Amino acid sequence: GDGVYELEIRKILLEKWFTKIQNLHQAAINYTSASGQTKAYFAIESILSEEEKMYFKKGRNTNTGRKQKNATQSEYQTATGLESLFGYLELTNQHERICELIKVIIQTIS
Repeated sequence: GDGVYELEIRKILLEKWFTKIQNLHQAAINYTSASGQTKAYFAIESILSEEEKMYFKKGRNTNTGRKQKNATQSEYQTATGLESLFGYLELTNQHERICELIKVIIQTIS
């Protein structure tokens, strides 16, 4: 799910604004870091279906045992839940829904 999410974010950033790799990377961090993914989740939370929320919660509640040095535990868990959601959407071939959610995220965070 993290690969799906990051790839979609970078594709939109490339299409819209960034041509230099360094600038693209810096902009992508706003969306793909644990804190950025937490903001992304709260941007789409109200438009998620019950099934989508269920997959988010499954990922969020998974205990990985990892400690993050640049994020709080809550941010890390929310980011893991978001990645889980996008993984589910990819595996169930819901590409239009992925694009719809990414567009909301980009509009809200930028």
